[in-house]
Amino acid sequence: MVKESFKTISKNKKAFHDYFVEESMEAGIELCGTEVKSIRNSQVNLKDAWCSIDEGELLINGMHISPYKHGNIFNQDPMRVRRLLMHKKQIMRLFGLVKQDGYSLIPLSVYLKGSLVKVQVGLCKGKKLYDKRADMAKRAAKRDVERAMKEKNR
Repeated sequence: MVKESFKTISKNKKAFHDYFVEESMEAGIELCGTEVKSIRNSQVNLKDAWCSIDEGELLINGMHISPYKHGNIFNQDPMRVRRLLMHKKQIMRLFGLVKQDGYSLIPLSVYLKGSLVKVQVGLCKGKKLYDKRADMAKRAAKRDVERAMKEKNR
């Protein structure tokens, strides 16, 4: 039995701050050779990235992959639109949810699964300002409790 290795390359922390993640799924991504090398060097940014569905294809927009420094003429545009690879049935289900229920498709992380580059895509609903404040208050309270427990155990 072969154990698959996972290595997280980049996480979209802003997505968890701005959205409620209802569901997440794995997708492959269509890349060129120099882009794969840049991703292996952790030269990827998901901060302002989003996904769209166009003519039955799932596309990722706004993902920045820095040009590979030894790539010369083979480097691609860092902000180009890239195709995500999922089954047609899954894409059509997501398309229906995004059009009807006000969901967004947001890339949550990029990771290596064995030798393949994968993207975790989240089906997300936007947070209001008061939701963000409540989350920050919960985190602060949890941090205070952990700090108090640590001081008590000294």
